[in-house]
Amino acid sequence: MTQTAIALSTDAQSQIVEALNQSVAETAVTTMLAQNFHWNVTGMAFGPLHDLFQKIYEDHFVAQDDLAERIKALEGHAEGTLAGMIKRSKVSEHDGHASDKDMLKMMLEAQETLAKTLAGCGELAAEHGDTLTEDLCIARGQEHEKFAWFLRAHLR
Repeated sequence: MTQTAIALSTDAQSQIVEALNQSVAETAVTTMLAQNFHWNVTGMAFGPLHDLFQKIYEDHFVAQDDLAERIKALEGHAEGTLAGMIKRSKVSEHDGHASDKDMLKMMLEAQETLAKTLAGCGELAAEHGDTLTEDLCIARGQEHEKFAWFLRAHLR
């Protein structure tokens, strides 16, 4: 049965909020990773990669807010510290000293991780009848798979 945020059980809300906070954390770390690579990319593909990394971090900045606002709609607490996000994230920070190909590989891995995390969050939401969170997770997961495709195309 489909339920609105307020109609979900406290346990369901808590589980979904935890999964959404994981998604926010990984999105935030990937946002900074993309911005770092945008600043530091060099080489023959500088122009297109500089632009691609910018598209990624701009998209992800908005996504962080969308995910956090869903957490608040579920009456949860949105993790707002960088330290907490870095600790929670399956995506790692990087200092930006890397070749363009290594940047592409790291960003591809981050996008794939995000897509997987969001798919899991969407499945959890669906199990509890939270179709609105499920829909948000599906839409975000599709964006990350699209970015993964773009990145993979540069590596072939």
